[in-house]
Amino acid sequence: MKTVLSLVLPDMPRAAAIWIVLLLLGLAAMVALVVQPARSRRAEAADEPVPLDDEQQDLLRYADEVAVAADRAAATARQAREAWSAAQDEVESAWQAYRAAEKALEPVRAAAALPAPCTPQTPAEYADRERYLHRAVIAAHWRGELSVSRLTDALAHRAGWDPRLHPFDQERHLLQVIRDDLLAGHQAAAERERAAWQQAERSAEAARSLRAEAARATARATRPARGGDLMAELLATAAPEPTAGTPSGPVGAPSGPAGTSRPAAGRLRAARAG
Repeated sequence: MKTVLSLVLPDMPRAAAIWIVLLLLGLAAMVALVVQPARSRRAEAADEPVPLDDEQQDLLRYADEVAVAADRAAATARQAREAWSAAQDEVESAWQAYRAAEKALEPVRAAAALPAPCTPQTPAEYADRERYLHRAVIAAHWRGELSVSRLTDALAHRAGWDPRLHPFDQERHLLQVIRDDLLAGHQAAAERERAAWQQAERSAEAARSLRAEAARATARATRPARGGDLMAELLATAAPEPTAGTPSGPVGAPSGPAGTSRPAAGRLRAARAG
């Protein structure tokens, strides 16, 4: 008997510990089986969409319509920005052409200080001068330096085109006319560039305002305000505030983005001064 007890009693604590662990594990499994369905039901209840009333549904539809309008306004703003970039390139090209014409006129101005050569004033001389004028203006027209109206005036000997002048004076007058036309073209390109920039700014501001209004409408619909008309509150806060970057002056205003002087306007002033 003592031998049996001596064999069994030393293992009793370990057996009891094993049974206690098994009981605890079983109890934990039972608790998990009871608690998990309750949590699942609460999660499903939380995931279920909250039913919206008629006013909130109207706000959601309104927000969708405004979002579509914002996308269209953003596309218009991108097109306006591309048009502004093209106008900037046009201004730069016109400026470079004007500078080239001004540079071509400099040696002629320097030579004008010298006395004109004496030539016989005969009908043959005047006929040669007239032919020289016609050849010069036609060549300038084919090079794209002289417009059709200028060519017509030159061939008709009007608007300052005098076939009796010395060929040097005729060449100087031709270069001056080309320079003046290029300067006028640069000024017109600068005006178009300013108008394109202002249009791009207005389009971008319209797109931003529509996006903000769509976000406000969605927020009011999904998180309604307390004790008030949602649509009335939305309309009360939908008016965009003026921003400092939005242009407000006329098309010809010399101001540029971010309050800085614009390069085109600076080049235009330099051209006028020259």
